[in-house]
Amino acid sequence: MYGVLMIDIDSTSLTNEDVSLIKQAQVGGVILFARNVADAAQVRALCDDIRYHNPDILIGVDQEGGRVARLRNGFTPLPAMGRLGELFNRDPNRALNCAYDCGYLMATEVLAVGVDLSFAPVLDRDGISQVIGDRSFHQEPQAIIALATQFMRGMKAAGMATTGKHFPGHGAIAPDSHVAEAVDTRSLDEIMQSDMQPFAQTLPWLDALMPAHVIFSQVDDQPAGFSKIWLKDIIRDQLDFNGVLFSDDLCMAGAQAAGDVSARVKAAIEAGCDIALVCNDRVAAHEAAEAAQELPYPNQNRIKTMCGNIPIWQGDLESTCQQFEYWQQAKQNVTQTFFDTKAEPQATNNHDSAKDPTAYK
Repeated sequence: MYGVLMIDIDSTSLTNEDVSLIKQAQVGGVILFARNVADAAQVRALCDDIRYHNPDILIGVDQEGGRVARLRNGFTPLPAMGRLGELFNRDPNRALNCAYDCGYLMATEVLAVGVDLSFAPVLDRDGISQVIGDRSFHQEPQAIIALATQFMRGMKAAGMATTGKHFPGHGAIAPDSHVAEAVDTRSLDEIMQSDMQPFAQTLPWLDALMPAHVIFSQVDDQPAGFSKIWLKDIIRDQLDFNGVLFSDDLCMAGAQAAGDVSARVKAAIEAGCDIALVCNDRVAAHEAAEAAQELPYPNQNRIKTMCGNIPIWQGDLESTCQQFEYWQQAKQNVTQTFFDTKAEPQATNNHDSAKDPTAYK
């Protein structure tokens, strides 16, 4: 049975405490961070060990590209999605082809090391947000829709489910909800006509959504991830979305409005989330696991749709990825377009080497 919690682990291999946690009945997922990654073979061994102790578990990671990439050593670098947007402004057809290749390449290498899903794509608009920035494809909703659709087509072709974040849009407010309360004062109509369009118009390609830890004050006084208005009335009823709803990390500052971590987990699940993420706080993870015992299990068939098409490990990343028929071509296309300085001029505002804005702990 898949449980309602997704937690993290300490290091590059499982400790006894990690094993105790992931064997808890309501732990249905593990999310990996950079501290859990040495190289591809180690990640695959770690994932296989996690599944040995809990076969019914999802393993996820944030492998967006650019600054937000947990898998680096030995993996093919991916551009920030904003660079696809810059290419789209110059050459839309090439950008759309590259978006597909980026989605396929990312998915194959993540799946190859035993990870079910990357929480991608980011569907937020590039606005004034301190944490979104070039993680977004573009400022214009229609450009985001076009590029994200191609990116998700690539993901799905490789065998990975998609997760759109951060519903209904995080890009229009400056504060970073990882470290501060974030409030958006726009009307529901304003949000629906702009930031929400990339989510609404890519629903056929979305298997999951992750709501923002943002309070949209004219809609509800709770962050979207704790709001029945957003999760049930709008996502489930109005948009008729039947995919998985992941909470964003409940240890983020933007989630503190719901109380302690036990209260946050209960609030997120009762509002409509299927799985609640509790990361970077081991004490909180234990508290959440205990509190979750009182909660019902999520819809099992819905959760199973997020399981990745994990290939048989062939001893190294390249040999394993060769089982994906388009991997080599996708890798070549992405590398030549974004990392070969002779082939493509570098963007003047490229922040790929900057600090990961999500590495807040």
